[in-house]
Amino acid sequence: MSSKPSDLPGPPPAQPSGNPTHIAGQEVAPTTAVPHYPGGAIYSPAGTQTNSLAVVSLGAGILSFFAHIVPGLGGFTVSLIAIITGYMARKQIKESGEKGMGMATAGMIIGIAHLALIILVVIGLLFLIFIMGIAIFGRH
Repeated sequence: MSSKPSDLPGPPPAQPSGNPTHIAGQEVAPTTAVPHYPGGAIYSPAGTQTNSLAVVSLGAGILSFFAHIVPGLGGFTVSLIAIITGYMARKQIKESGEKGMGMATAGMIIGIAHLALIILVVIGLLFLIFIMGIAIFGRH
């Protein structure tokens, strides 16, 4: 195949003065007005996250039954933590729309139930001590 001079590409078009030659990937200024962001999600709506205080409340409520073996901490303190953090979490969830309302409520209920159980046990022990005192020392 022979090429005719009319089939050959001509010289590149002349560049206006002041404009450098553009090579793909080596542009000096952005070619678009759309800002470039790294891949992945940039916006995360607050409703998709679970409130951390709700998790703490539920965990403290469950662990309060096992905290009696820890000297100085005790189940009473841990159940109070469950109740207080549950209350705080419910307030935050109402304001922010996060998830975890059920967890916060469950932590509060478990903490309150544990406190009620502790109070009943203390009353029962005091009653038992009173009755045993009467039985041993008699009534004067």
